[in-house]
Amino acid sequence: MELSKNFEPGSIEEKWTLHWKSKRYFNSTPDDRKAFTVVIPPPNVTGVLHMGHTLNETVQDILVRKARMSGFNACWVPGSDHASIATEAKVVQMLKEKGIDKNKIGREEFLKYAFEWKEKYGGIIYNQIERLGCSVDWDRVSFTMDDHYYKAVIKVFVDLYNKGLIYRGARMINWDPAAKTALSDEEVEYKELQGKLYYVKYFVADASGKPTKDFISIATQRPETIMGDTAVCVHPDDERYAYLKGKKVIVPLVNRVVPVIFDEYVDKEFGTGALKITPAHDINDYNLGLKHNLETIDTLNPDGTMSEAAQVFVGLDRFEARKKAIEKLKADGLLIKEEEYTTRLGFSQRTNAVVEPRISTQWFVKMKPLAEKALHAVLSGDVKIHPEERFLATYKYWLENVKDWCISRQLWWGQRIPAWYDEAGKFVVAGNEKEAKSKFKSQNLKLEGQLRQDDDVLDTWFSSWLWPIEVFDGITQPNNKDINYYYPTSVLVTGQDIIFFWVARMIMAGMEYMNEKPFSDVYFTGMVRDKQGRKMSKSLGNSPDLLDLIDRYGADAVRFGIMISSPAGNDLLFDDSSCDQGRNFNNKIWNALKLVKMWEGRQSTVDSQQTTENFAIDWFENRLNEAKSQIESLYKDFRLSEALKTIYSLIWDDFCSWYLEWVKPGFEQPIEKPVYEKTVYFFEELMLLLHPFMPFITEEVYHHLKERQLNDDLCIRQSTNVQDTRIISLKLGEKLKQLISSFREATRMLNMKNVPILSLSIHEQAFGDNTSIYDIIKKQLNVPQIDLGNLKSNTQITSSSTTTTTTITFPIGNYQVKIETEQEIDKSSQREKLLKDLEYQKGFLISVEKKLGNERFVQNAKPEVIEIEKKKKADAEAKIKAIEESLASL
Repeated sequence: MELSKNFEPGSIEEKWTLHWKSKRYFNSTPDDRKAFTVVIPPPNVTGVLHMGHTLNETVQDILVRKARMSGFNACWVPGSDHASIATEAKVVQMLKEKGIDKNKIGREEFLKYAFEWKEKYGGIIYNQIERLGCSVDWDRVSFTMDDHYYKAVIKVFVDLYNKGLIYRGARMINWDPAAKTALSDEEVEYKELQGKLYYVKYFVADASGKPTKDFISIATQRPETIMGDTAVCVHPDDERYAYLKGKKVIVPLVNRVVPVIFDEYVDKEFGTGALKITPAHDINDYNLGLKHNLETIDTLNPDGTMSEAAQVFVGLDRFEARKKAIEKLKADGLLIKEEEYTTRLGFSQRTNAVVEPRISTQWFVKMKPLAEKALHAVLSGDVKIHPEERFLATYKYWLENVKDWCISRQLWWGQRIPAWYDEAGKFVVAGNEKEAKSKFKSQNLKLEGQLRQDDDVLDTWFSSWLWPIEVFDGITQPNNKDINYYYPTSVLVTGQDIIFFWVARMIMAGMEYMNEKPFSDVYFTGMVRDKQGRKMSKSLGNSPDLLDLIDRYGADAVRFGIMISSPAGNDLLFDDSSCDQGRNFNNKIWNALKLVKMWEGRQSTVDSQQTTENFAIDWFENRLNEAKSQIESLYKDFRLSEALKTIYSLIWDDFCSWYLEWVKPGFEQPIEKPVYEKTVYFFEELMLLLHPFMPFITEEVYHHLKERQLNDDLCIRQSTNVQDTRIISLKLGEKLKQLISSFREATRMLNMKNVPILSLSIHEQAFGDNTSIYDIIKKQLNVPQIDLGNLKSNTQITSSSTTTTTTITFPIGNYQVKIETEQEIDKSSQREKLLKDLEYQKGFLISVEKKLGNERFVQNAKPEVIEIEKKKKADAEAKIKAIEESLASL
């Protein structure tokens, strides 16, 4: 079969995807082997996979394929998350565009539309996962709103409530006015913004409640909340305000008379030393209100507009009300001044709306009892975090300072809270209405009227914290065959941004319901950023479409592109050029395959003993074993990017650039059969190493190398064991590469590229009596004769001429190498070329030194980036020294 000019991924990817699926290679059932289990972090059914998902899925596939090829029973469970807030917002928007009001069609009809959305976008996500080459078990697809999963969530809620770990109460919570729902503390992202402080007059009231001439100046960032003020607070030791004891002040805009209270909470030195207290709209004010028995006035509606309780600006959006409040304060002569102020503002992670603190009756989980076991699991090393140095302290701090988790959401899309109320407001928690009625009886509660289920649903994370358990039916069918075999899972691969939302909570759920960790290792990927360092997002339009990238470059090239620049836990800069590098790598492998296939019909039979004397084979076998050992070590440390770089260098440099050139037969000459067979073996071994990273091209090359038996597919082939490495062979190989490279560099610098060489002199101890090496040197350098002698050590290139020959010597390791040629060397052109190279190297050195001298760069750059720049500096200095010495000799 004639091979195409370049590797053409499209049809090849489709062919192998269908083949692997038809063979059910990736479908797992319990057997006698040791399980290697991974559960996919379920992507939200709100759209398509972004580059963060691409990185995450690729890392998982590498680990799963590697485990499968290492003899494990690998099981990778795919699935998706219902994402309450985000999905409901998308469905509501979609209905709005169709002229349909969510509230008019009712809950049941709305849920039909939501499930249709899930089917559409869940299908898109699964198609992307398949196109990327992910070896998941498609028989095990899970969704957090599947019937069994829904039942598991309700069962856990009821159980935790009965244990006293879930309670209902009115608390100050985070409120998302756009989604009209409560949020947990972890769903609020804080940003520093430039805002304003508004200094407002609060007049002191006389005994009858009328304003006096005296006033207090109070600074506020939020004038729209003034209408909810129920007190003014000052420090009890602040002499400026001692006269206000027992006094009252008048709240601007609404003319409400409120008390002046004294509390040590106030910082005398900050601002004016006096605070307005709005218990309904600030957590600290709320606590002061409870302490001093203050009235609570909620001036905001759930959608962020001003409520009737505000008295003024009713119905206006809160930010529009702010503008109106400032205008009114100015008009009334109550605004003293405005001041620029840096503030920290909370935003909803899902809708990006500014979050409002709000008193609301919600459901909460008591976290401290659950957190203790989850903290111990990690600190004891039972669950290992990678990279530990970056994330262990963060995990520990959060669990040691954990707050109760608000789990109720004012939405329809999600698991509905199993609380049942009678018409008098009494409630019980039960799995269904029948159980609820039974509980009313057993608890001696008089059931008044009809039962009504709580309208709220549970936080999405309250379902996904059960993911490693319930994908194997561990909650709904305890001790079943799958959960006993696959749990605990092996590795969790996820983003660092959900360490609290998901990772810590899964460990809590695992310890509570399985009495065992949910996974042994957690590998945190970095954040994918564009080349300007910005986080990739749809809003910025800087995140490429995954399917478009695959169509343009191929799945292997995309996987290569995102992994080659992805050190564990560190953010990575991604752009299309990384995929270009992957595509070039594909073509390098493809061209190597074409070269080897050309030799297939040109084999000559010789005594196999000669193969053992072939230095190229001996060297590459040892280099391969050395690389295998390094790669295994890197896998154990989850340093997958470094493992890929090692494989890349092994294939591109050692195999393609050196080994194939060393064993390549002369023009129209045959290749020895044992050499050809060993070359095919090496190629297979390289494809085995690369397969977890780039599955399609490796499977295709594997099948082209020679005819295969039925079911002899690379993706299920066992990796071969690492053999001992002979260091002496590796050292000789490095010396040989150095000789060839130095020879080529010297002839380039001396403008001798096409000058015929008479002979080459090498120190007699350089390669000993290994004739195979000297054969390689003659062929590679096109030298007819090699002389061995005792050449003295030197550090520069020199040349001398007689009437018949020109001799050039240059350093190689500890020895000098001498070339003899009949052609006289043009020293003037040599000097010109060397001077040009010297100018370039000096300019390059200056640019590198400037970068390393930049304090900002050194402080912000990653250590590996700084090391690269230091190496560039050292290389440039070495080249400058060599060129200057060569110029001196001329």
